[in-house]
Amino acid sequence: MAIRVLLADDHAVVRKGVREFLEEEPDITVVGEVSDGLQAVDQAVVLRPDVVVMDIAMPGLSGIEATRRIRSLVPEVRVMALTAYDEDPYIFGLLDAGVTGYVLKTAESREVVRAVRATAMGRSTLDPSVAARIAARASQSPSTAEPLTDRELAVLHLAARGLTNKQIGVELVISDRTVQNHLANTYAKLAVASRTEAVTVALQRGLIQLRG
Repeated sequence: MAIRVLLADDHAVVRKGVREFLEEEPDITVVGEVSDGLQAVDQAVVLRPDVVVMDIAMPGLSGIEATRRIRSLVPEVRVMALTAYDEDPYIFGLLDAGVTGYVLKTAESREVVRAVRATAMGRSTLDPSVAARIAARASQSPSTAEPLTDRELAVLHLAARGLTNKQIGVELVISDRTVQNHLANTYAKLAVASRTEAVTVALQRGLIQLRG
């Protein structure tokens, strides 16, 4: 089944270009385009795409706030940032809002395609410069931070594989709420604010691996 994508960018030429190379892929279909954040939220609710490809600076509502609303209203819809901005306030604002991927507009088209596929599966895809900023911020946290428990590591490993909280709960035979608690504890210990940040930092530190 094709990955259904909604494009949210206030530049028509960008939407046209992204649509063209995405629809060259047999497993990706662009189901809609919007030019502002409010439309992005509305159409995400109506169309229920697999992935929203989201810019940051848009009229009506920023990509950060639009992402936050989409993740609240239709949590099954995943959001991937595709933007020219790589400053910390935008990076961490979007990660905190719930994006799964963060790709810069300088990326090659094949990298964007790969990121869309990964996002659809719930796997984090970050531009290398973005991943480096996340790791740098985490490295500034106190070295005496409490280590992750075996259960927290197990939850994080499954999160890195793209499983939802419900799927993780089924896998580990625990409740959704318990999964949420483990993730919250993990965020605090790693000094991060989102699942994507936690996975990135854990991979950087060798706490988890993606195989298996």
